[in-house]
Amino acid sequence: MTFDPNAQLDPSQVTDVRGSSRYGGRTGGVAIGGGLGLVIAIVYILLGGNPADLVGSGSGQAVDPNTPLSSALATCRTGVDANRREDCQIVGYVNNIQAYWATEVDGYRQAKTVVFTDGVSTGCGTATSSTGPFYCPPDEQVYLDLGFFRELEDRFGAKDAPFARAYVVAHEYGHHVQNLLGDLQPGGNDSGPTGRSVRTELQADCYAGVWAHHAASTGSIQPLTRDQIAAADSAAAAVGDDHIQQQSSGGVDPESFTHGTSEQRVRWFNRGYASGEPTDCDTFNATSL
Repeated sequence: MTFDPNAQLDPSQVTDVRGSSRYGGRTGGVAIGGGLGLVIAIVYILLGGNPADLVGSGSGQAVDPNTPLSSALATCRTGVDANRREDCQIVGYVNNIQAYWATEVDGYRQAKTVVFTDGVSTGCGTATSSTGPFYCPPDEQVYLDLGFFRELEDRFGAKDAPFARAYVVAHEYGHHVQNLLGDLQPGGNDSGPTGRSVRTELQADCYAGVWAHHAASTGSIQPLTRDQIAAADSAAAAVGDDHIQQQSSGGVDPESFTHGTSEQRVRWFNRGYASGEPTDCDTFNATSL
């Protein structure tokens, strides 16, 4: 993904607590998801659990959204910065994604992204980097350790490309949209290939595709190329339940699926990208996933 060099970034939408022990550091909490949880806190809430138990033993106090802007992010001002630096890229993605959803969701509330290292205290408990990127409904914030993208490439074969990173951020904001629309509902013990957890994750993938369809319309991002969409497909495939289980244990157990297969994740992302219509992302009523 390439940003228009003249685009103006708003770094206030991203909170940077990297290296701040005040927000967790190495917590020693329970690590769930093996670095590829992808909103595992959301999944756990849907299964009726306590997210603080899932991500660690912290107090559950969220990062203050009014934390002063770090000097690093304060220099993320234009598309030139976003094309040059990964953290500024994240700022650009967040700005663009929220600019789109603000036009689609009545009463849209902005959700900050919190960039951290090692560990962080959230409204869902204390999370470590091994949790993977996630969205926390109680504090309506997205949490991301940038090291996740390197692990995604090294361990699970995703392409290390800017749009692969954009897909992950857009997926998390898909959960924020679901939260605003009231679609993040507790579903009991509802894992498995057609369970509510899988349907929730596939809808977030589809919403990411919908955003990608409109990404260039804001004026800050240049039109997407086939190679950029292929990078998003690679990232979606890398975090499929079947692929992660095969890579981690050598076997696949569909009854434990929480996010969907690689094929499903790629297909629903591309469904959203092809149509650009959020209404085409109704996975909850789909007879076939």
